Amino acid sequence: MATLAELASQRTSLDDSAIDHLLRLTASWSLLSDLSFSDMLLMAKVDEPSSHGEPNFVVLGQMRPNNRSTLINDDLVGTTQRPDAWPLVRLAFESGNRIVGEVKVENIDDTVPVWCVPVRFNGRIVAIMARLQGPLRGPASLYEQAYLSIFERLCSMVADSTFPYREEDVAGPGLPRVGDGIILIDGRGRVEFATPNATNALHRLGIYAPSEGHTLRELGLKVRVVERSLEFAFPAMEEVDRGHDVAILFHCVPLLEHGLVTGVVVLLRDVSDLRQLNRLVLNKEAAVREVHHRVKNNLQTISSLLRLQARRSDEPETRIALGEAERRVRSIAVVHEVLSREPGEEVVFDEIVRSLVLLVEDTVLALHPVDIIVNGELGTLSTDLATPLAVALAELLTNAVEHAFADFGGDDNDHVGVVTLSLRQEGGNAIAEIRDNGRGLGEDFSLDVPTSLGLSIVRDIIRAQLHGTIEMSNVPFAKGGGTLVRVAVPMTARP
Repeated sequence: MATLAELASQRTSLDDSAIDHLLRLTASWSLLSDLSFSDMLLMAKVDEPSSHGEPNFVVLGQMRPNNRSTLINDDLVGTTQRPDAWPLVRLAFESGNRIVGEVKVENIDDTVPVWCVPVRFNGRIVAIMARLQGPLRGPASLYEQAYLSIFERLCSMVADSTFPYREEDVAGPGLPRVGDGIILIDGRGRVEFATPNATNALHRLGIYAPSEGHTLRELGLKVRVVERSLEFAFPAMEEVDRGHDVAILFHCVPLLEHGLVTGVVVLLRDVSDLRQLNRLVLNKEAAVREVHHRVKNNLQTISSLLRLQARRSDEPETRIALGEAERRVRSIAVVHEVLSREPGEEVVFDEIVRSLVLLVEDTVLALHPVDIIVNGELGTLSTDLATPLAVALAELLTNAVEHAFADFGGDDNDHVGVVTLSLRQEGGNAIAEIRDNGRGLGEDFSLDVPTSLGLSIVRDIIRAQLHGTIEMSNVPFAKGGGTLVRVAVPMTARP
């Protein structure tokens, strides 16, 4: 199904600014549909010749009311409508005025009351908003009359191109709806009427006095957005709290006539339960973040103890072994440091990679200067994959920096040591390639019989824990020489 923008671009002569205006209208017109208890259709002229000489209409949008059953069961968006089937729409285009009458709707015996409201933008009519109203349940109640009165005022704003607003959507997803509660405020800021749901919301805020004829400030309620909407004529939203248990969302929609604010429609929604749920989620996230922070601190403490023990040892082999163990512990701490900032079951692995590179550069002593370059990214990974993969990459980077250039002296400036870490996702796998331009692997090298503890750890992590593959090979001299390590780890759930 094509979007409104695609339909308008392909089948009408409307420019981008006019299409944006219609997009804002359809983002907000659920308010119009609910206030009028009606189905809404948005029609524009088709920019192509027709067999009967008059341009056809294309349906760009359709809205059904939330407080009344729909009259139109079919989805008409994208369909072509003949002008003789919608004579009032044609008349509204020609006259530029609101046309009120009746129309025949498929599968309904009687004719249906219809309003055809011209949608103006930059002084010209770009579309017609057709409102099809079903039968009311008996005589209109006072609240239904008030709703219809507000709807008529908004229709005049549509015809004057002052609705929709440029600032933001009204009655869009996540915002209060008509059924949540409405307060109508006049141009002086006084309450004209409030629906029962709106009155209940005021009661929850401790306002029990009759509201009609008074301003919210006189009732003891300070809602700054009402005053802002009256003064500046743009929609605004504010959440008013009463203690920690009650939160009411106020969404103010100014009503304009000839550019002047004549009133404000305030949509209210009780969001107390949602705010309590948000607080619970925030408390849980704070607890998880604190756990990761403490784990990171404990790992750093272990790292410091290993470093102190290495300094006290007189045996070079012991110092090296303790130094390697200390670096491995720090590589695990890097993951928990990231998780302490953004707790969850997933982590942005690129942040970990940056920390790992700094870790290797700070802890590895190489006789030959080496640059570490990172290309690509892995994006977001699950934590059960990120932690062991971080340890493995730290080992491989360290191994490349320490051993790939062992035959190059510190004064050899003709050969610049470069270690490149390339990351990408491919075929459901996380791919990491570490390449250096060093001396390469020996002829008798075998990963199945590694000569160092670090490579043994990497092999076991990749194959046994992550169920991935690891390959190490020499790069041909024609391509620069050195060693290439390729790690592929599935990103799906592991046993």
